Amino acid sequence: MSKTNVRLVLSAVVVFLTVLAPGLISSATALALIRVPVESVFALAVLAVLPWPIARRIVAILFALIFVTTIASAALDRGFALAVGEPFNIVTGWPELADAYGVLRDSTGSVPALAILVLLLLAAALAVLVVAVAFFHLANVIRRHSRVALIGGSTIAASWIVLALVGVQIVPGERIAAADTISAAVAKTNQVTAAGAARAASKKADAADGYAQLPASDLLTGLKGKDVIIAFIESYGQVAVQNTFFSQGVDQVLRKGNAELAADGYSERSAFLTSSTFGGISWLAHSTLQTGLWIDSQQKYDQVTAGSRFTLSDAFTKAGWRTVSDVPSDTKPWSVGTSFYHFGTELNSQNVGYQGPGFSYARIPDQYTWSYFQKHELAKPHKPVMAEIDFVSSHTPWTPLPHQVPWASVGNGSIFDPQPAQGLPPSVVWQSPHHVQQLYGRSVEYTMSTLFSFLTTYNDPNLVLVVLGDHQPATEVSGVGANHNVPISIISKDPKVINRISSWHWQPGMLPSPTAPLWRMDTFRNRFLTAYGQ
Repeated sequence: MSKTNVRLVLSAVVVFLTVLAPGLISSATALALIRVPVESVFALAVLAVLPWPIARRIVAILFALIFVTTIASAALDRGFALAVGEPFNIVTGWPELADAYGVLRDSTGSVPALAILVLLLLAAALAVLVVAVAFFHLANVIRRHSRVALIGGSTIAASWIVLALVGVQIVPGERIAAADTISAAVAKTNQVTAAGAARAASKKADAADGYAQLPASDLLTGLKGKDVIIAFIESYGQVAVQNTFFSQGVDQVLRKGNAELAADGYSERSAFLTSSTFGGISWLAHSTLQTGLWIDSQQKYDQVTAGSRFTLSDAFTKAGWRTVSDVPSDTKPWSVGTSFYHFGTELNSQNVGYQGPGFSYARIPDQYTWSYFQKHELAKPHKPVMAEIDFVSSHTPWTPLPHQVPWASVGNGSIFDPQPAQGLPPSVVWQSPHHVQQLYGRSVEYTMSTLFSFLTTYNDPNLVLVVLGDHQPATEVSGVGANHNVPISIISKDPKVINRISSWHWQPGMLPSPTAPLWRMDTFRNRFLTAYGQ
């Protein structure tokens, strides 16, 4: 084969694969290549009729940018779907993308993460160049063989129309009449349209919120004088406690915890909530629980937190509690914590005196978080406190993991210094899905056993805990098509606190069975305020 023919074949292959690549990525099967790509015919027809070489080069680059951007969009959609159960949202997804980069940086280090980002950008630029050259070359060939090209192009276009009308599919969701670029443009346009509708719905929900109008004397009377902690356990999903090989170890920890708590006079009631998020973007779940609104996208989160929705933290503040947020993963002040949730005190990784090591994403191990809060918020005489605390040791990538030390030895956290080196780095663990799942289970075991140890060590009769997961772990652990359900428990030594929720029919103990009640997470705020109100 001559060099001319080789170049022609290579150019045709590049164009063919480029236009069909989005469907290949989204379906994850090579069968997606058995399709008719109408966009390539259109692009080549436009290029072929342009009389000036410079114009063809510019337009070829523009088409290459469009197609490579569509490929990148498909890759983002698939990555986000696997990680958080939803495609990338072009309106609201940028903070989530930044957060994903943060997880990569914490897992691999700043330099490797930056190197990966630079390589991806260089690869994208190279792809645009290669695709533009391929389109330009094919357009020139078509101009020299216009009659043959017209017959071939017309045949392909006619076949595409027939296949589109019939709707033939080999791969479910991928029509043989391919139009991936058009489909992607429509999907992203719909996301923009949905943003406007969500803004209107958010304003309507704020106006209809009757709990915001209740007087302080009617709020949270059933918890008067109690310290209340809403403890979000990162990635603590239903898969951690039911029907997985790694749930066996978690269940053992929970059963042992039940016995330990019962011996110390605690009572617990548990059920499941359906989270508004999956695999990540934890703040969507936190805001859903706090506001009583279904916040399942960054767009809704931004809209709600820019408003004045009455939150659980607002209710506690209004009723006379001092409020605290503790987010150990944060490295700077949390503006929304002040402007929207109105927390009186905000704790993060920079202002709790921690001088120990980081554990990948988890900058501070859960035991230190509990220890600091006990010493600085609960141990001394104080006004009743309500806190939302995030426990992040069970956050992906689940390695390396801390282990418990004697509570009296926690100190400034330097006792944990040797522990990260005792675990495997993410780059090793994530080569095996089984190993990832195993360490996820162990991370939940650590977090929950630390919780039980805290309660039995400090044995506070005045403490009430709402302990729940924020979301299921990513698809790598939960599996394809997993639900969004997370365990939730209320723990107290005061029988009156537990009796207030008897009508909920939640199950005793910390391990809800498959028949436990299941609510949507956005229903919790109203039910909680009703149960513990006047």
